[in-house]
Amino acid sequence: MSTDRLNTLIVDDEAPFRRVLRTSLAQSGFAIDEAQSGEEAVAILTRCAFDLVLLDMNMPGVGGVEACREIRGLAPKIGIVMVTVQDGESEIVKALEAGADDYITKPVRLRELVARLKAVLRRLRSEEAAEPTLLRAGDLELDVNRRLLHRQGRAIHLTPTEFDLLALLMRNQGAPITHTRLLRSIWGPEYGAELHYLRSFVKTLRQKIEEDPAKPKYIMTEPWLGYRFCDPLDMSAAKSHVA
Repeated sequence: MSTDRLNTLIVDDEAPFRRVLRTSLAQSGFAIDEAQSGEEAVAILTRCAFDLVLLDMNMPGVGGVEACREIRGLAPKIGIVMVTVQDGESEIVKALEAGADDYITKPVRLRELVARLKAVLRRLRSEEAAEPTLLRAGDLELDVNRRLLHRQGRAIHLTPTEFDLLALLMRNQGAPITHTRLLRSIWGPEYGAELHYLRSFVKTLRQKIEEDPAKPKYIMTEPWLGYRFCDPLDMSAAKSHVA
């Protein structure tokens, strides 16, 4: 993966939209190439290496979800951010489960887009390094090996399931994680629809780690999708949503 140039492939069937993004992202330090379809994107990625793909959800021919799945198969370590419309929750879930790292809705705000792209790249680069044993965010410190949580230096008791859930969220800081992935990762592959389990544990975690559980700063709700763990000290964090 490139360490200096943010090589990015923009995939969208609308040429004016691609031009706007190309101009704007180039000014923010991205090296841009374009594809007008999922098929063309897959063909390009078989020949060239990229750090990131900005992929439109709704395109003729191979749609965004199928293109995402094919791209992920070709390039397991590439960052994929989907572009979708506001009411595309069910499609976003499919995209995340097909391998997308994040999503952004239209109309696209440039500062948010740049923050999302760079956050995805940071996560991918951290995954290439050794798995950290201490996870930190805000005033939280999670010791993975000793299974201990401290908040402002004070030990916070977590049940085994609470610890596993928080560790999974913190390891994917900044990324949206679907309900299904959380349930299957923590409770087992036979789970996926038991949202009441997940909501109950998220509620107790918020009571333990948030200053105001009704206005969380760490565990943010992605409506209809899942949850996103944010560092409140990170100015590029996503907008807050409360369950």
